Amino acid sequence: MATSNSNPPLKDELDIVIPTIRSLDFLEMWRPFFEPYHLIIVQDGDPSRAIKVPNGFDYELFNRNDINKILGPKASCISFKDSACRCFGYMVSKKKYIFTIDDDCFVAKDPSGKDIDALSQHIRNLLHPSTPYFFNTLYDPFSEGADFVRGYPFSLREGVPTAVSHGLWLNIPDYDAPTQLVKPRERNNRYVDAVMTIPKGTLFPMCGMNLAFDRQLIGPAMYFGLMGDGQPIGRYDDMWAGWCVKVICDHLGLGIKTGLPYIWHSKASNPFVNLKKEYKGIFWQEEIIPFFQATSLPKECTTVQQCYVELSKHVKDKLGKIDPYFVKLADAMVTWIEAWDELNPLDSKKGNGK
Repeated sequence: MATSNSNPPLKDELDIVIPTIRSLDFLEMWRPFFEPYHLIIVQDGDPSRAIKVPNGFDYELFNRNDINKILGPKASCISFKDSACRCFGYMVSKKKYIFTIDDDCFVAKDPSGKDIDALSQHIRNLLHPSTPYFFNTLYDPFSEGADFVRGYPFSLREGVPTAVSHGLWLNIPDYDAPTQLVKPRERNNRYVDAVMTIPKGTLFPMCGMNLAFDRQLIGPAMYFGLMGDGQPIGRYDDMWAGWCVKVICDHLGLGIKTGLPYIWHSKASNPFVNLKKEYKGIFWQEEIIPFFQATSLPKECTTVQQCYVELSKHVKDKLGKIDPYFVKLADAMVTWIEAWDELNPLDSKKGNGK
């Protein structure tokens, strides 16, 4: 879906967050779609390294020194030497919507050969309701050319607000290290023209490389955890956030969509390096998933912050028995909320969620 950006949607209501360790030449390809928007660039790694951004983009760049200066002691909750640092951008944004993308993700083409305007599709997903309580066999009934099928309850057709739009990738699939190792040449060439709501009570593995969300509805839960330098695990940052977000969305009556838009994932990461990062997580996830499946939040939790702090208690109590890392992570979850509320005092006063 290629569009003209003479009148870009949500121009003043959306920030694009990009974590990076390198100069952002990839933005040239995205210029027709991204140039009207404000970018928040979170530089990972060595803060003395100069990051070049192509001319013409409106951006702020934050490195580790900036994070430490802004958050003080609470900066400990922001990961270092890991793309999980991107969530700092969510925290400092003042916009209603966030789109985040990795710097090795390029513009994909649809089956007709047209460039896909990923951002425009994410915005469409977010501005139309989700249907988590009853599955529509034509997928998203709010997509062009679709509707609710026969037998879909009229009482549920209004849907619920969409909090998250989860996009997919052509070319390099988002596989874990063991799958990468046994399928090193596999590429995703399947373009599925569909968007669907993930049903209530169903978890999913959220990928952060092509993701948009309503910051006012779910922002405080989009914490990408403690990963990377000094931590026993990596490459679970976005999935951790996704599991927390899904439990909270289900509790607050919010929806999550997955499917379109596609981006072109250009570069496969090293499967042996990934295996080192994922090793513990591959074992832990067999207990983490049942934990989230069994977790319910009390009805007294009516804001995202209240839900997230309550969830952190469950993490410490239940997952802390697996490894001390989860006690540390639970504490960081609370620190994250405290830092969020300090930088976003209006959010904490008016509440959010349903």
